[in-house]
Amino acid sequence: MTSKAPTPVSSISPPLIDHCDRHITYLRLSITDRCNLRCVYCMPEHGVKQLPHEEILTFEELERLVMLFCRLGITKVRLTGGEPFVRLGCVSFMERLKRVIGVPHLHMTTNGVHTFNHLEKLKQIGLSGLNVSLDTLNRARFAALARRDRLEWVKRTINEALRLHIPLKINSVVTTTSQDDDILSLAALANHLPVSVRFIEQMPFSSADRPGVRLSESLQSRLYRLFPDLYAVPVEHTSTARLYKRPGAEGTIGIIEGESRKFCHNCNKVRVTPAGVLKTCLYDDGVLDLKKLLRGGVDDRQIAAEIRQAIIFRQPDGGAAEKLNGAVQQPSMATIGG
Repeated sequence: MTSKAPTPVSSISPPLIDHCDRHITYLRLSITDRCNLRCVYCMPEHGVKQLPHEEILTFEELERLVMLFCRLGITKVRLTGGEPFVRLGCVSFMERLKRVIGVPHLHMTTNGVHTFNHLEKLKQIGLSGLNVSLDTLNRARFAALARRDRLEWVKRTINEALRLHIPLKINSVVTTTSQDDDILSLAALANHLPVSVRFIEQMPFSSADRPGVRLSESLQSRLYRLFPDLYAVPVEHTSTARLYKRPGAEGTIGIIEGESRKFCHNCNKVRVTPAGVLKTCLYDDGVLDLKKLLRGGVDDRQIAAEIRQAIIFRQPDGGAAEKLNGAVQQPSMATIGG
């Protein structure tokens, strides 16, 4: 059965609050499991088995879900993948989220390879922010990490986003093989550009080649070693990043400690995978099959009730979620939503 079209929001329901009194206001929506890079920490060189197209939520189903989540108090929606721009119709979908549904804050995470040509339109739509994944400014290392020689394409996207004054964050995954000079050169961008460069702990289930060990040096310790003049700056209560500045710098440097799970106590985020599974924690194994509800003729009121019930029983932190579900085994972050 085909999904019903979104219906206008007539009123705002009571907010989504879990049993730990965390207000859920942020939805990460993965629209595809496809990607045009093969980053060594994310997937095998040959890629991963992709979902059949009919198993991925349609744009109509995604719009209906976003409408429901906004009715439940979601104010921020981030589109992710895979790589969102490998899915045809991505920009038109984003425009509908803003113009038809009225998402207050619409963000996107991209690898930047095919983003450049869409930036003018994204600016017109009212994109609230763009996150670009970039692990090194060294072309040879980029090609080795991503298994594709696309650094210049990504740099062009970054430069154009800055020209258009689109709020920009650069996300860099730090692995056991990451080099200090990569961190130094990326962090230097924040000296003279209005960007936030965030260094991210590698997730344990984001590669077929899982290292199985943590970094010998914490991200915070490494940054202070490389930049002794760093000082902390305030962040929003629900931020997953800890932010720092250097004297005279225009931008910020941040760390995101997802594997260390240091921000679970104020996490306001849930995810929907390309297959339509609700994840209330990155470390759970999925708590609600939204696709089954959407395609089963269930009305909006009942779907909203199911979402609310799933979130009420959200685990207190990633450790508890992992203990309940066992270690999450995924061949790639693209199957979860990066």
